[in-house]
Order: sequence, then C-alpha cells, then structure tokens
Amino acid sequence: MINIKLQKLLQAIAFQAGSQVSYNELGKMTELDSKTVEKYIVLLEQCYVIFRLGSFSRNLRNELKNSRKIYFYDNGIRNAVIADFSLLERRQDVGALWENFIISERRKKLEYDLLWRNNWFWRTTDQKEIDYIEEGDGQINAFEFKWNPSSKYKLPKKFMENYPGSTFNVVTPDNMEDFLLK
Repeated sequence: MINIKLQKLLQAIAFQAGSQVSYNELGKMTELDSKTVEKYIVLLEQCYVIFRLGSFSRNLRNELKNSRKIYFYDNGIRNAVIADFSLLERRQDVGALWENFIISERRKKLEYDLLWRNNWFWRTTDQKEIDYIEEGDGQINAFEFKWNPSSKYKLPKKFMENYPGSTFNVVTPDNMEDFLLK
C-alpha cells in the first residue's frame, strides 16, 4: 500500500514538472513538513524517478540563487502519477512534457557518454528565464526548448551581457537530434 502523502507529493511534483518548486509549498499541499518533503525528494532522486535542476547564478543581484525545478526521468511515470495519457494534441501541458523529455534525455546521454557537465536553469528576479544551462570545459551553453518550431524566443539581454562568450540555441522537435546526439 502506497503512502498517501508520498502519492500526493508525487502528484504535486508531476503537475509542477519544469516549474520552480518550493519545499514549503509542496509541504503545505501534501500536509508534510518541508524537511520531510526534501527527504522524500532525495529518496525519489536516488531511485531515479526524479531529478532536480538548480538555478544558475554567479551571485549577480538580479539572479535567483536558491531556486530549483524538478523533472521526471520518464514522462510515462509522470503521466501515470497524474493519470493522464491523452494524445499530445489534447494536452494543456505539452510544453512542460517537451521540456521534461528533452532535459531528461540529455542527462541520460551525458551519463551514458560519461561526460561531466554542470546543468541548471537561469532566471532573474524580473522573470527572464532560460530553460537549460550546460557548462563544461569552461564553456557556458544556454538552451530554450520550444515544442512549436515557429515559436519566437528572444534571448534575455542581461544573460548575454553577464555571460559573454556563451552560446545559445533554441531546441525544437525539428532539431532535437543536434542537441541530444552531440
């Protein structure tokens, strides 16, 4: 028999996959202490159900420093937790599913290839955001994930000012192989 509070926690995480999460907020939603929430999250991470992505910051005043997002290693598990196996065309969360899929597959590829990379998301206090930052070999690479290839995205000027020399790419279903296989 599954622990009801753990089940509620998994559902809360699933509905917020790809969004910033607060242990206090998750605790209130599930009637758990925030320390217990954190322990459950660590346990779920150790079992390769979920993983955390921290916020990227070089201590600039306008960047979020202690924020985190949580993703599932497998979108099928996420969908099972929330009992939603609808076709993509009927889903309201297709953007979150795409982001979760592409980040989790990238992590798996890096682990398989034994490539060590730091990875984060980036967000400022005025809500400017980049979905995924990867740093390795002294290079910062920024990525935005868009399900719709015709979606426009403008790189936050602050990011380029603060991190000159970094690269930026938008990843869509049309070019995902470049991201996943390089």
